[in-house]
Amino acid sequence: MTYEESLAYLSSLGRFGIKLGLERTRALLNELGNPQELFQGVLVAGTNGKGSVCAMLASVLQEAGYSVGFMPKPHLVSYTERIQVNQRPIAEADFAALLTSLRPMIDRVAAEHGPPTEFEILTTAALHYFARAGIDLLVCEVGLGGRLDSTNVLDLGVEVITNIALDHTQYLGTTLEAIAAEKAGILKPESLAITGARPPALAVIESAAQKQAIPLLRLGQEITVEAADRGWAGVLATITTPGGTYKDLRIPLLGLYQAENAALAVAGVDALRARGWEISNGELRNGLAHAKWPGRLEIIDRDPIVLVDGAHNPAALKRSLATVQGLARGKPMVIVFGAMKDKDLPSMLELLRATNAPVTFSRINWHRAAEPADLVAQFGTGAPSAESVGEALELARERAGHDGIVFVCGSLYLVGEAKQSARQVSGPQPLRA
Repeated sequence: MTYEESLAYLSSLGRFGIKLGLERTRALLNELGNPQELFQGVLVAGTNGKGSVCAMLASVLQEAGYSVGFMPKPHLVSYTERIQVNQRPIAEADFAALLTSLRPMIDRVAAEHGPPTEFEILTTAALHYFARAGIDLLVCEVGLGGRLDSTNVLDLGVEVITNIALDHTQYLGTTLEAIAAEKAGILKPESLAITGARPPALAVIESAAQKQAIPLLRLGQEITVEAADRGWAGVLATITTPGGTYKDLRIPLLGLYQAENAALAVAGVDALRARGWEISNGELRNGLAHAKWPGRLEIIDRDPIVLVDGAHNPAALKRSLATVQGLARGKPMVIVFGAMKDKDLPSMLELLRATNAPVTFSRINWHRAAEPADLVAQFGTGAPSAESVGEALELARERAGHDGIVFVCGSLYLVGEAKQSARQVSGPQPLRA
């Protein structure tokens, strides 16, 4: 298959939607000789922040000289982003060749277990690719939940659960405790576990760790962090874990909450050290200082400033809006918003109203996306809508003026389209206000 044909093939698999469970993924991997058994590293679940933790871990481990496989989710612009070695996405030709080689095996498994989903194929393909590439360590972001997510075939030795908030309730449950139980399903025997969860979810994760008879490091208890927000320059943090105190760590990602994500990443590095991996304090410091995580409070344009963030649930949107308002320092702020129709739209729209900032609602080119007209009707203040993110950005730029800020939020799919529209795919950049 060509790259374009491989994408069409994946799109055809996408019609099978979300099918939780490990049966098909295990069958696919068994056909390949179970490459998942080759890897050590860190598996990261949670409602928000898991991608940032993964990005920081990958940066530190690469700084330490290791060949690092990285499986972020979802992609922003290209499917190739989901399979990375040393933070470089797989080449399009290699992606197409990979799927071509797996297709006969996929057909055999489909005949016996039913057709695998797009996500199951991508998980299997990534692990097969990393086995052939001979990576040293793997950093994997869990997709949906944990217990029944395809990535839970991995036993990497270290697990992180960032936090628990209400999201994907139709699949994971309608309470924090139920969602925590699903995410705690990634904990494995003889591993080391870390969490940023708070009560009441924390008790569920503590119980799961006790059942597995494994240590659990908790943010705010065994792990502490003190941080200063440096505005457009990111965050300066002092982090203490059982492994020591790390003073004045520079984190370039925007938002004070990134200090907590950094604390979980540092604890993850300490856990890998405890398992025999050599990572110096200097490598830890430099890796954090060079961490990049596209699509999360990322600057994609500067006249006016355009910030994008994949905040796709109320908890994430609340903290991102507060961060951007702080960065604006009274400058005009205009919001471009689009979201999936299965999200908690009333809560997210209420957060937008509370900012008193003008909002433009954008169409997203994805089948699960909410219609802009429906968002306008729910918002209730006659906000404009746009049939594309390019049109929405044009309207927002005009309203913000040269000295204002345009903030694009609500969905990672919207962020990906905004990045394409802006013709810029670089990571977060410091800016002098």
